[in-house]
Amino acid sequence: MPNKLLLLAAENERMRALVSRSSLTRGIVRRFVAGEEDREVVAVARRLAGVGLQVTVDLLGEGTTALAQAEATRDTYLALLWSLHAADLAATAEVSLKVSALGGSLPGDGYGHALRLTRDVCAAAAAVGSSVTIDMEDHTTVDATLALLGELRSEFPWVGVALQACLRRTAADCRRLAHAGSRVRLVKGAYAEPASVAYVRKRQVDDEFRRCLRILMEGQGYPMVATHDPRLIEHTLHLARLGGRSVEDFEFQMLYGIRENEQLRLASGGNRMRVYLPYGRDWYAYFMRRLAEKPANLLLLARSFTPGSAN
Repeated sequence: MPNKLLLLAAENERMRALVSRSSLTRGIVRRFVAGEEDREVVAVARRLAGVGLQVTVDLLGEGTTALAQAEATRDTYLALLWSLHAADLAATAEVSLKVSALGGSLPGDGYGHALRLTRDVCAAAAAVGSSVTIDMEDHTTVDATLALLGELRSEFPWVGVALQACLRRTAADCRRLAHAGSRVRLVKGAYAEPASVAYVRKRQVDDEFRRCLRILMEGQGYPMVATHDPRLIEHTLHLARLGGRSVEDFEFQMLYGIRENEQLRLASGGNRMRVYLPYGRDWYAYFMRRLAEKPANLLLLARSFTPGSAN
């Protein structure tokens, strides 16, 4: 399970300032974040496509506090999609987005703003032959996110959504969404959730991931299996063989900078392998969640603050 102290640090403004302002952390951040500008992430997407990997590009940032900020996020996604199209990458690159980044957390009609702005992104994706997956945030956002998904799918049936196996409700959500044409990304979950709504022990989360995975793989939809766990990868392949799924009927997803050799191995074996490719200037919270998932990476961070460690 993610380290709870690091998840709390992801929301700590003092820690954010310390890490974000240090030039010494940049080398570590580049392991997990594909740059701050469109041109940087498009270059990384092109490199990954060259070795047989697909990508889903995420503009980092969530919880916008003003409509103008949410609209700017929408505009950045529109520009990104056209950049991917111009680089002839739209067919193998989709975008991932968070409802809160597009206004979902704004007071008043936050839901309406998020629906309008997300629809704009989906329309742009359709125009260039790409697609969109909606990331899932903490448990308080699930109902609104799934409601927004339902409205979007009336016009863009290919819109995908992420579900977090750690939440107690997710198996039921998987059953509802395991229908034909439904794209669902299954993740373990990277938010500090209360035990009243989530499984908090690693073994429980792993067991629930397997349960949800089976529901999706036995359904009629398109599972997107987001895991770095070798056992869950093999279990996915086993379920695919058992259910007669071809390599066109599901895909693996992994985070940029993690288990790169395994990503290449799966792709070379004929599997669809998509890399979750985050970019942007608001990288701090994402970076801390990656550290929380693998606290050994803290050694790299600690060394970056050691005198004489700068290049």
